[in-house]
Amino acid sequence: MMILIDDNVGSRSDSGAPMEGPGLLEVSRLSVRFGGIVALDEVSFDVDPGNICGLIGPNGAGKTTLFNCLSRLYEPQAGEIRFGGRSVLRLPAHRMAWVGIGRTFQNLALFGSMTVEQNVLAGGYVTRQGGYIASMLGLSSAKRGEVALRRECRGLLERLGLDEVANVPVRDLPFGTQKRVELGRALASQPKLLLLDEPAASLTHEEVQALRSLILELRNSLSLTILLVEHHMGLVMGVSDHVVVLSFGRKIAEGSAAYVQSHPEVIRAYLGGSA
Repeated sequence: MMILIDDNVGSRSDSGAPMEGPGLLEVSRLSVRFGGIVALDEVSFDVDPGNICGLIGPNGAGKTTLFNCLSRLYEPQAGEIRFGGRSVLRLPAHRMAWVGIGRTFQNLALFGSMTVEQNVLAGGYVTRQGGYIASMLGLSSAKRGEVALRRECRGLLERLGLDEVANVPVRDLPFGTQKRVELGRALASQPKLLLLDEPAASLTHEEVQALRSLILELRNSLSLTILLVEHHMGLVMGVSDHVVVLSFGRKIAEGSAAYVQSHPEVIRAYLGGSA
């Protein structure tokens, strides 16, 4: 028995056991507790450079908790997170973009009164030397950096189909377009690892189709590594090189899309014990 997915979105036909060996991102025996609630229970997995890794599981499985640990918003009680071979657990949240980790959020965190271009530029300022303050002061080095950053952001706007709404306040745009703006802001920080948190939530079927193509194009053209949390199984199975499945804070399966779809514990987690 296999978990049903939307064939229109597509799925990868490869199969096999979980991958082994260190990756760009290494999560090792990560545990998080909130009082008596175990949100993550010794979760371990790797994400290899250039891969798209899908992180799935029923509601309450621990996916968002894991993302918040990777973003340094939550402090794990045990375990390790290594990025590029180095621990990130001593870094504050605002330094994660500097080491090369960018993120989108399930609930949009955009500046509604600012234009599309201004929102994307804000993501670029985070990792530029001198940043926004130097630009405000008009320093010559900042001016050169500003010209380069605006050029890069214009390229991102074109790539994401946002160039025609570059000067429109974000709050005046439909939700699907706002999702692309947040993606553009994350990409402006030039991440090596992109964390996508429910990018297909509330999108139409056509928008999900476009998102699938965009994720693959961005991975290939920008040499990105992507960790994707998503409930839309057709999207996950259609883009992921590797899938990790959580249930009640534990990792219950890991491997290719075909492997996890037929895994008995995954079927039970999604369809119930009788399945």
